[in-house]
Amino acid sequence: MKLFDGGRAPNPRRVRIFLAEKGIAVPLVPVDMGALEHKQQPVSSRNPLRRLPVLELDDGTILTESVAICRYFEELHPEPALFGNDALGKAQVEMWQRRMEFNLLSSVTQAFRHIHPAMKEWEIPQIPEWGEANKPKAVEFLMLLDAELGSREFVAGDSYSIADITGLIAIDFMKPARIKVPEECTNVSRWHQAISSRPSAAA
Repeated sequence: MKLFDGGRAPNPRRVRIFLAEKGIAVPLVPVDMGALEHKQQPVSSRNPLRRLPVLELDDGTILTESVAICRYFEELHPEPALFGNDALGKAQVEMWQRRMEFNLLSSVTQAFRHIHPAMKEWEIPQIPEWGEANKPKAVEFLMLLDAELGSREFVAGDSYSIADITGLIAIDFMKPARIKVPEECTNVSRWHQAISSRPSAAA
């Protein structure tokens, strides 16, 4: 088994944090995304979308998409549960995972890919107006999230989950996307500081 990894990029990092929370060690194959190595044969032959991460199992089976890879490891190693425990808990984690992905991470990613000069060869066509349009979308969702976090410790309830991991990588990715967490979002800041202090955040 080996994991083709893209360093500090959000989705490869999401899987590494998940694995660290589980205490699972998987051999990494570093891929230099800055040098566009993810578009070369070792990755493209395994994932025609030429995106990372890519998990190759011992029998050659390929899994792509970060949440799918995390779900695979959740089934193999159910504790600690990062996708929820009972029926309601799992549904709540799924709900918040999707909210964090579609309303926060996606908006931050679109802002970065369409505004940052380094993305000019990646995002074709690069549309700066679309990037700018996504900035207030991310901020609007953070205001909603701040209200939710006023009554609980973690995004999806009382336990740390994949939804918190997605939120962590999204907020950390706001810096290169040139988006700031509003000062009034004190609950978001408290939550982000707490989950950033977990050892897994350094994975």
